[in-house]
Amino acid sequence: MLKLDNIFAGYGKSQVLQGVNLEVGPGEAVALLGRNGVGKTTTLRAIMGLTPPRSGTVTFEDKRVDALSGHQIPRLGIGYIPQGRHIFPNLSVMDNLCLGLRRAPSQERLNAVFNRFPRLEERAKQQGGTLSGGEQQMLAIARCLIMEPKILLLDEPTEGIMPKLVASLRDEIREINKGGVSILFVEQNILAALSVCSRVYIMEKGAICYESTTTDLKAKPDIIHRYLGVSI
Repeated sequence: MLKLDNIFAGYGKSQVLQGVNLEVGPGEAVALLGRNGVGKTTTLRAIMGLTPPRSGTVTFEDKRVDALSGHQIPRLGIGYIPQGRHIFPNLSVMDNLCLGLRRAPSQERLNAVFNRFPRLEERAKQQGGTLSGGEQQMLAIARCLIMEPKILLLDEPTEGIMPKLVASLRDEIREINKGGVSILFVEQNILAALSVCSRVYIMEKGAICYESTTTDLKAKPDIIHRYLGVSI
């Protein structure tokens, strides 16, 4: 479904990605892990055309997207929830949900989102900035879901969220995936990522240095400690 082949990208004279190769299949949930600063966010930005690749190819459903502009890529069915959520604090929850749509969403689409995140329906008229961190993350995800994406790119979705809400958000992401939406999951919370995803890539110095199934990685704590600096 989504494939990156030998992607190089960076900012100015700084080369961040050094030949990234990864794939996400239809209906698959894949984690992209690594220490801070290794290029995980830049990888997502390269997919979305926000940091255009300097070389290499990005294909989605067998169509090259690396030459497209940033506003064209979401229309193909690629949803992106950036780190920090980036909701509009002075707009209502409903207005945030409808941003980017060419026309008002159908009641069926709204119901599907509100059934998954009922708190958002309760707060539909509230300003986005008055929501808790967890509710703002729900809103950021819902804003993508209302566009009916085929794949979601999530960048640190549990960052800054109270621990008691992390499990709830993790479960919702898992259910979204079970509903047929592919997931590429960048996350510092290793346990959350491994509980959602069936396959894992680990990055180091702008390139993929390790790839395995989640089951295999859990059986190799030395690899987790070497590349991620944590123990599970």
